[in-house]
Amino acid sequence: MSDLAYLNKYLFKYKYQLILGTLFIIIANSFSIMPAVLVRYSFDLLRSNYTLFALFDGFYLQNDTYALFAKSICVLGILILITALLRGVFMFFMRQTIIVMSRLIEYDLKNEIFEHYQSLPLSFYRKNNTGDLMNRISEDVSKVRMYFGPAIMYGITLFTLFLMVIPFMFSINFKLTIYSLIPLPILSISIYLVNNIIHKHSEKIQESLSNLSTFVQEAFSGIRVIKAFDREEDVNTQFEKESTDYKNKALKLTFVQAVFFPLIMSLIGLSVILTVYIGGIEVFNGNISTGIIAEFIIYINLLTWPVAALGWITSIIQQAAASQKRINEFLKTKTDIISTNNLVEKLVGSIEFKNVYFTYPDSGIHALKNISFKVNPGESVAIIGNTGSGKSTLANLICRMYDISSGSLKIDEKSIQKYDLSCLRSQIGFVPQDVFLFSDSIRNNIAFGNPEMNEGKIIQAAMDADLLDNIGDLPNGFDTQVGERGITLSGGQKQRVSIARAVAREPKILILDDALSAVDTKTENTILEAMTKIMKGRTSLIISHRVSSAKLATKIIVLQNGLIVEQGSHESLLEKDGIYKAIYNKQLDQDKKN
Repeated sequence: MSDLAYLNKYLFKYKYQLILGTLFIIIANSFSIMPAVLVRYSFDLLRSNYTLFALFDGFYLQNDTYALFAKSICVLGILILITALLRGVFMFFMRQTIIVMSRLIEYDLKNEIFEHYQSLPLSFYRKNNTGDLMNRISEDVSKVRMYFGPAIMYGITLFTLFLMVIPFMFSINFKLTIYSLIPLPILSISIYLVNNIIHKHSEKIQESLSNLSTFVQEAFSGIRVIKAFDREEDVNTQFEKESTDYKNKALKLTFVQAVFFPLIMSLIGLSVILTVYIGGIEVFNGNISTGIIAEFIIYINLLTWPVAALGWITSIIQQAAASQKRINEFLKTKTDIISTNNLVEKLVGSIEFKNVYFTYPDSGIHALKNISFKVNPGESVAIIGNTGSGKSTLANLICRMYDISSGSLKIDEKSIQKYDLSCLRSQIGFVPQDVFLFSDSIRNNIAFGNPEMNEGKIIQAAMDADLLDNIGDLPNGFDTQVGERGITLSGGQKQRVSIARAVAREPKILILDDALSAVDTKTENTILEAMTKIMKGRTSLIISHRVSSAKLATKIIVLQNGLIVEQGSHESLLEKDGIYKAIYNKQLDQDKKN
């Protein structure tokens, strides 16, 4: 329960719904007890009136006795019907308060978790897989909701019903109460044990279903590769294997459930048999009336479900505690990317690295070593280097996805840590190396940085990214849906939409992280020509392994193994006859061959 203690704040927030729901439960329980008492009176009335009716056999008073008797039974029947209806009404109110409360808490908890996810640094997402993150905000939260809904509702029902019914039963007949309640603890323990077995089988089924779903998703995503390599039969065989595993586990669960329900009915039946048997003896001994036996049978049936639910409730609480423990692990994870001064101001655009070292916290890789350079406002700098040289790391540090390990990184002569994160990132246009488009229209993808962007800016951004002609060829133009991760577009089109998205927000700092790797040379030259206009008045960092992209920059920095090995203009670096010239000549030869 210590893990679930975190959620007490929500119980306090929705305390009025909880109190009102408890009140409705008590009232509903009161109306569920009343029919049993009325049934006892009906049975006793039937027996006493029948004796009286028989005494007046042959007399005219027999008809009057029958009329009075029939009227009394009718009144009792109507009262039983009214109490049943009232119980139903208050049970509706009970569910409308407590179950609705659980849904509201589920909504709040999901929002809290998602908001917390958004605040966590990039290192967190490198350490945790997407499936696990999604599972904690969906499956785990759903199990926690069961604790706030059915577990609390049936728990309060059981507690209040026991407090109301058991003392009342003992006041009627102690011996009959003891015997009639004997099977109920056995029932509760049996259900608890069976529920644990069901839970274990359910977990195995969920795991098998997850594997099956993952396999199917991967098969559909890679259908072109499967067809190209003629592997349909092998994939079908693998699917049949996964599907058979799921079927076998599901059949085991079905068997357990098939045993489960007869067990419940047997124990309920045993309780009724004991009540009738012991009650019959008590009637013969003159201690109780036959109406009390009927009353006790109703009480047994009334207590059966809450007692049976006790094992289920325990299982729900265990699952909820386990799920909340997993959720708490993430909620306790705090971001180390915080603002020291919450500085909010318009950027001019100067960037300065001074003796910067950076080691990735999750992998321990030393990505940057003693990096020092300065970019003046409006200046364009190209970062050139092979894969793994640390180019993208520089972009992540400027966007403050990570904090430097040592040294200093300043924006406009102020430490980057002083800026409010939202303020800083809103003034940076970033085109990542791994292009990601949302499953939405091209229009909304371009306007992602500012959803209220006007049509003119969207069109201009598409024009700057050399995307306008392609959009014109699409059936719905800017309203064309790009599909999951932009699957309906080519690699080059996705990169250009990403560039348009970055420039559309008119950033003061523009970072292009290998943004032209998926376009051909002709398209690259067209975009580079457009980018010359875009970069005017903006501080620009062009990160690339292509020398052709570096020509846009006024200064070029060459990285190798996290170190700056060369820097200068395109012409001066060619004169040095160093690494840059070697890269340039190699790419020039490749272009000639192509």
